[in-house]
Amino acid sequence: MKKKYLSIIIIALLFSCNEKTEISSISPENWSERAINLASKDSLEFGKSYLSVYSQIYSNTEHRTHNLTSMISMRNTSELDTIYLLRAEYYDTNGKSVRKYFDSPIFLAPMETTEIIIDEIDVSGGTGSNFILEWKIPKNCPEPIFEGIMTSTMGQQGLSFTTQAKRIK
Repeated sequence: MKKKYLSIIIIALLFSCNEKTEISSISPENWSERAINLASKDSLEFGKSYLSVYSQIYSNTEHRTHNLTSMISMRNTSELDTIYLLRAEYYDTNGKSVRKYFDSPIFLAPMETTEIIIDEIDVSGGTGSNFILEWKIPKNCPEPIFEGIMTSTMGQQGLSFTTQAKRIK
């Protein structure tokens, strides 16, 4: 009888350890559903923002790091106007492009928010990763807000902090 219970426990443990290690973000299909042609909207104001995010942070020494989940929050702060995101590109600590999140401009409706999620297992950005975000807005429209929210939990300890983008153009 003990062998039967032991076998059941071992099988349950084996199946529970079969965790997916897929690196993901918001589905690419969502980006294509948001795609828009901006050719007829040439009176829009262009902007570029820099956002620091962290895939990892140091702990105790420079030889020990903790992995983090990062959420890049992209917010339209206008109650009236649709805004357009032209580029969201992720760079690693060394300044090399890791990935671009959409190939065509996308829109954000008034007061809408969308996110990019960088999974905790994705450490390709390292300790000094960052984003360049390019956008266009109608004249007299408030600028979008871009924030990074980094989180991690280990045992009973939780860690979270935020960063805010800085307009660079």
